[in-house]
Amino acid sequence: MKNPFARILCPVDFDEYAVAAMELACRLAEDSLTVVYLLHVIVPIVPAPEQIGVPLEPFPLSEPEVRKQLEQLARQHLAGRVRYEIRTAVGDPAQVILNRIEEIDIDLVIVPTHGRRGLGRMVLGSVAEQIVRRASCPVMTVRPQVPKP
Repeated sequence: MKNPFARILCPVDFDEYAVAAMELACRLAEDSLTVVYLLHVIVPIVPAPEQIGVPLEPFPLSEPEVRKQLEQLARQHLAGRVRYEIRTAVGDPAQVILNRIEEIDIDLVIVPTHGRRGLGRMVLGSVAEQIVRRASCPVMTVRPQVPKP
């Protein structure tokens, strides 16, 4: 049977939530011609005027460093199992992801979520929620299994 998801986008932010999403994408893509697109969006840090010239910590990863980390993750979790492509971009994560969905003609997005609630979600916002609300294709959210007490 043909996999209805020929192009799966998996945004990656280098935490255990992203690994869970990558593993799910891999399971859905195995034994098919599906391509899994790994995307990391570098969020630019714009210093306040009084901070110009002051080193920012932590400093965001550069594009070559991001590519290297994505390649390492892909080798660990996808290589030899599915076809994949590495993508990087700079900007607002939700908007970049939404743009890539259209540009690549993505069939499914598997986006990690931290499951924040209350003030944490309100303050930090939710990229996953924006993707779910605005994407032109199906979106699956995933987070690692938490052991039950």
